Amino acid sequence: MRRRRLGAELRRLRETAGLTGDQVIERVGWASASKLSRLENGRSRPGLGDVLDLLELYAVDGAERDDLMAIAREAGDTRAWLRSYPAMTQRQRAYAELEAGCADISEYAPVIVPGLLQTPEYARVRIVSAQPLTEARPPDHHEIDHPETEVAARLARQSLLSRGDDPPRYVAVLEESALTGRSGPPEVLRAQLQHLRRVAALPNVTLRVLPPCAVVAEWYLPETAFSIYRFAEPEDPSAVAIEALSADMVLTDEAVLARYTQVFDWLCAAARSPDESLEWITEAAWRKDSDSILEAPPRDRSPMPPRQQRRHPRTDGPEGHK
Repeated sequence: MRRRRLGAELRRLRETAGLTGDQVIERVGWASASKLSRLENGRSRPGLGDVLDLLELYAVDGAERDDLMAIAREAGDTRAWLRSYPAMTQRQRAYAELEAGCADISEYAPVIVPGLLQTPEYARVRIVSAQPLTEARPPDHHEIDHPETEVAARLARQSLLSRGDDPPRYVAVLEESALTGRSGPPEVLRAQLQHLRRVAALPNVTLRVLPPCAVVAEWYLPETAFSIYRFAEPEDPSAVAIEALSADMVLTDEAVLARYTQVFDWLCAAARSPDESLEWITEAAWRKDSDSILEAPPRDRSPMPPRQQRRHPRTDGPEGHK
């Protein structure tokens, strides 16, 4: 996000100066015509010397120059940050980079508990179950294949929820189907539910469980899992990550972000309140019968729609009570 913000600022300065990309490349003496494009689109790590060359060409000085150089340093300094994490796949690294600077994270999980909430055992099941799909990758494909390495990386990412220095506000809507017997062995799911109870106790975390009978808005059905990231710096672009089987999309278009924000608000309104969700998770976690461990509590079997069952003005709505 820092790279994208820097790129947007550099593009704005170039356009204000009335210069084309080719003119900039010629005047700063860069050999590659794509170098400027990669910088302006946030696709490459910025070199401080390159950014200085551009700022001098655009006649930027004073406080604006200092601010942009600070952003460039933050955007380029990834080595120290990565040392705090075990080795991870490129997809995990992309999520870790998004999560690290967030002020707010909102996630919708229709079938899988989000990575920031997974226990080691649950994460291991998810990673091992997907391994047959990765066996046919090309020989030059460099990924971290050892499950324990990936599990360790996922757990390292989770530390941001409980960090002492201003952790992000985290809200997740979990479908009941993400907590059913199809997800893993009963003992793994029981431990996962107990872990969700502990995480929900954090003051910056809000969990909502969406019943299978809940009506979302006017019968709207979300098609995929997604995560919304907002950052402390207002100028840093917010982003939505959309999960797919082999790759994820990260989008920063404001119109797209607004649509996913609306969908998330609908999901929050249709789901159980945070208190009711915690009660459901607690009851499910302590069921003795493994065959029915994750059935909905008896009170949810009434024909009354979930929205009519609850009347808690203090907790209704996307913000929750935490």
